[in-house]
Amino acid sequence: MAETIPASVVAAAARWPDRPAIEEGGAVSSFAALEAARRTAARAFIAAGIDKGDRVAIWAPNMAEWIVAAIGLQSAGAVLVPLNTRFKGREAGQILRASGAKLLVTVRGFLGFDYPAMLAGEDLPDLEGLVILRGDAGTDLAWETFLARGAAVGEAAAAARLAAVGPDDPCDMLFTSGTTGLPKGVVSHHGQTVRTIETWSSVVGLTEWDRFLVVNPFFHSFGYKAGWLACLLKGAACLPEAVFDTTRLLDRIEREKVSVLPGAPTVYQSLLGDGGYRMRDISSLRLAVTGAASVPVDLIRRMISDLKFDVVLTAYGLTEAPVVTMCGVDDDPETIANRCGRPIPGIEVICADAAGAEVPPGTEGEVLVRGYNVMAGYFENEAATREAIDGAGWLHTGDIGVMDERGYLKITDRKKDMFIVGGFNCYPAEIENIILSRRDVAQAAVVGIPDARMGEVAKAILVPAKGAVIEKDEFLAWCRANMANYKAPRQVEILDALPLTASGKVQKFMLR
Repeated sequence: MAETIPASVVAAAARWPDRPAIEEGGAVSSFAALEAARRTAARAFIAAGIDKGDRVAIWAPNMAEWIVAAIGLQSAGAVLVPLNTRFKGREAGQILRASGAKLLVTVRGFLGFDYPAMLAGEDLPDLEGLVILRGDAGTDLAWETFLARGAAVGEAAAAARLAAVGPDDPCDMLFTSGTTGLPKGVVSHHGQTVRTIETWSSVVGLTEWDRFLVVNPFFHSFGYKAGWLACLLKGAACLPEAVFDTTRLLDRIEREKVSVLPGAPTVYQSLLGDGGYRMRDISSLRLAVTGAASVPVDLIRRMISDLKFDVVLTAYGLTEAPVVTMCGVDDDPETIANRCGRPIPGIEVICADAAGAEVPPGTEGEVLVRGYNVMAGYFENEAATREAIDGAGWLHTGDIGVMDERGYLKITDRKKDMFIVGGFNCYPAEIENIILSRRDVAQAAVVGIPDARMGEVAKAILVPAKGAVIEKDEFLAWCRANMANYKAPRQVEILDALPLTASGKVQKFMLR
């Protein structure tokens, strides 16, 4: 097994040179072609002055160039920083500053967005340039021009840079927010990432004959690591999908004989709710992997009976440890829906009390994880790292769970206030910080409320500033304009005061 992500591309090209690696919009790139593209991109990043350890951000939808840019920058020893395509300029600017990104690889025109224009007015002292993958480059550098400049770097120099990248070097930095609302960069190393996703791919049974439709966004570990990287490791064809649309998905499943379709429960609920699957040949579907929210038993049954999946699995992970537990191919629908599986091979998982001691099976406790899948730490934030990973190496997830007698985990609650909207983690403090930038808001609290389609959505509870009048429709429209749509509150309530504890903290359980 290769020990770095770029080395995995080299290995895949040697093992499956002529098999399809990426298929998008009718264009097919073999593993041999992907390896050639990796070398070209690596030379371009080196020519652009990217050194080992530099951070390079990608702000773009699922597309072939995203993968090429990622493996190219990683081949040069740089650290990938994915940006959420739903971010607005303020949110993206915050991540670019926190990571110290030297280069931004992005697009213009996706869903009508001009990402570079969104950054106007943002203070980005470390950012030296923008590269435009698709769309009008304007005064910025077009991807083709960027790649052509790599000709100034010799193949030997690029090979030497690749050889200097080892399993203990950082490969990516995915950002998560928390109780403070400030983003934290989760640093993962090549070796741990490759080993974790190799394990995930083996447990789900991914093969070189699979055709994997990646609708999960590449900026998320579900679309990046348990998506295109899993395809690389097992020789499967990666079919990127930029926009979730049930008709488009059914078109591709039928036309391109998709066999693997992981996603949040909302993906399958939308396909079943649409009803169009009844008129389609979707017999090629064989494997689904879901999670990230509660999964109804009936949904699992219908995925097998109506959508014709042979295997449906659930799993549990988090940005700090992308895969923690997984169900197996022999588990029944009740287990798959009500449990998130057993620890993956080589990983320790316990439920612990407040002192960190393991509690007996059937008893609630905080989920602790130890093993090769755990992050290296938070970027330039030793205090937060020490808070998350204790002296014995246990990652404190903040999730509350129960381990049954069989060793299967069930998540019962979240220690933090995080809620999940359509598979995306939402952190109230982050949303509240954005809302509090409005001068007409004195206090703000955000909670997750049930939603039939998305699982949960945000609701804002506001206390107006003295003398201010907050119009609900205007406020909700402002939220949509100033934060990613999955974060934006769908409801708002205006109160004279928030319920507080004796120490002045908001009692969110009362608001819920």
